[in-house]
Amino acid sequence: MSFNEEKVFNKPPQSYWMASTPSTDYPALNEDIKVDTAIVGGGMSGISCAYLLTKEGVKAAIIEADHILQGTTGHTTAKITSQHGLIYNKIKNKMSMEFAQQYAEANESAIGLIEKLQNELHIDCDFMHQPSYVFTRQDQYIQQIKDEADTASSLGIKASYLEEIPFDIPIKAAVRFENQAQFHPRKYLLAIAEEVTKHGGQIYEQTRAIDIEGDGPHIITTKNGYKITADKVIIASHYPFYNKHGMYFARIYPERSYALGVKVKEKYPGGMYITAEDPAKSIRSQITDQGELLIIGGEHHKTGQGKDTTDHYKALIAFSKDYFTVEDIPYRWSTQDCMTVDDVPYIGQYTKDTPNLYVATGYRKWGMTNSTVSAMILKDLIVNGSSPYQDVYNPSRKTITASAKEFVKENLNVAKEFITGKLELLPNDVEDIKPGEAKVIIKDGDRVGAYRDEQGTLHLVNTTCTHMGCELQWNSAEKSWDCPCHGSRFTYEGDIIDSPTVMPLHKYNDVNIVEKLVKDDF
Repeated sequence: MSFNEEKVFNKPPQSYWMASTPSTDYPALNEDIKVDTAIVGGGMSGISCAYLLTKEGVKAAIIEADHILQGTTGHTTAKITSQHGLIYNKIKNKMSMEFAQQYAEANESAIGLIEKLQNELHIDCDFMHQPSYVFTRQDQYIQQIKDEADTASSLGIKASYLEEIPFDIPIKAAVRFENQAQFHPRKYLLAIAEEVTKHGGQIYEQTRAIDIEGDGPHIITTKNGYKITADKVIIASHYPFYNKHGMYFARIYPERSYALGVKVKEKYPGGMYITAEDPAKSIRSQITDQGELLIIGGEHHKTGQGKDTTDHYKALIAFSKDYFTVEDIPYRWSTQDCMTVDDVPYIGQYTKDTPNLYVATGYRKWGMTNSTVSAMILKDLIVNGSSPYQDVYNPSRKTITASAKEFVKENLNVAKEFITGKLELLPNDVEDIKPGEAKVIIKDGDRVGAYRDEQGTLHLVNTTCTHMGCELQWNSAEKSWDCPCHGSRFTYEGDIIDSPTVMPLHKYNDVNIVEKLVKDDF
C-alpha cells in the first residue's frame, strides 16, 4: 500500500518525545520566596543548571511559564554532538584558535557529562553512542568539509574526512566525528528534574516572570504578583524576556525548523547525518515500542517570515521519499531556535555590568550539548567565580564585532518587517474564512487576526505583538500568530506560546462582541 501523504496533516503536530513521556505537574508559585539562585526557564538549560547548583549546596528555584521540558527541549532532534555543522574552522578564522579549542573541549565534556549522569543515576533514556556526519553532494562544500576535518582533528576531536558514508547514495565529501551520542531528552531530563527536588531545589510551573529589579539581591516579579528574591538570577528562558540591558533583541534572532518521525521499509545503517547544504536536512534513528523511527529534520526560516509553513513539512516528506520507502509518518513537529550573529551562544554574565545576572541563549540548533555547557559554565561562575570555557561563550566578547555585517543585516530585517507590517493593505471582511483558516483584517485602524476553528467559531485577536509592537503573521502549520521581528508566538486565542513577550494578545473573547463585529463592521 502506498503512503498517503495527506493523512500526515489530518492531526495536530506532536513530537515523539512529548508523546512518549508523561506530563509534569509541579506546583505554581503562590507565595513570595527567597533563594540563593533563581532560574527563569525550565528547559534543558534551566534543569541542568539547577541540578549542578543544588549538588553544590546552592538553594535554587526554577520558575517556568508553562510546563517544564515541553518547549524547544521537547521538540528537538536530540543529537548529543560536538559536531555543530561546519563550526570549528569558522571559530578559528573569525575568533581564534584558542576559542575554537574552548568550544571543542566544552562540547566534548558535555557529551561526557550526559553519559556520566545517565549512568550514575540509572536513567533509562535510550542513550547510545553514534558517529556524526556532515556530508555534501555539491562541489562548493568539499573544501569547507576538508578544512573542518583538519581543524576539528587539531583540536583533539576524533574527526576524519570521507568520500563515502554508510548510506547508499553518492556524495562529494563528508566529515565524521566519533564518540557522539543520541538519547531521549525528556526521559533524561524528567529524571534530572526529580534529582533537583531531591537535593532541595524547587520547581514551579505555570509561573511566568515578567520583570527583574535590583542588582543583587534581584527581585523577580511573576505574572500573578508574587516575588522571588535571589542573590543571583539565571535567564534560561530561551529568548531573554528581560530587555533593560544587553540589547539581546538586537543580537539574536529566532528561526523555526521542522522534523518528522518516519517509519520506513529499509534497515537504518546507524549514525547521525546532516547535510552541509542550506537548508540543511538531518537524519537519525530512534528505537521505540512500535519499532524503529527515523527522525528527519531540517528546513528553516526566520520566525514569522516563512512561506506557507506546511510547505516545510512537505519538503521533508519529499526528502524522506527520495532516500527511503516511507510507510508511515506518525509524528511531525517544529521548534524554535535562537541564533547569534557569530553562531556561538551567549552564556555567562548578562552584561559586564551585571555581575549577579546571567544568561544562556543562542544555541543555534545545537542545544543538547550547549545546554549542558551552559550548566557547567554557570555553575562554575556562581560557585567558583570562573570557568575554563567562559571566554568563547562570553555574551560581552569583543569578537562579536567581527560579525558586524551580520548584526546590521539582521537588524535591517527587523526594521523592514516592522515597517512592512504597519503599511500592509488589508481587507475588512471575514466571510471567506473557512474552518481551519485565518487571515488578517483591518478594524478601526487596527490589524485583527481572524481564525475560524473546525467548529466554525471565529477567534479574533489584535495582531500587534505585545513585545515591541511588530505585526504578527499567521503560521498555518502550527495554527499560531508569529512575530517576524523577535519570535514571540501566540495561540489563535492570543495566549503566549514563545517568549520574549510576557503579555498575551488583546482578544475579542465575548461571543456577543464577536458576532456584532462580524455583522456590523466587517
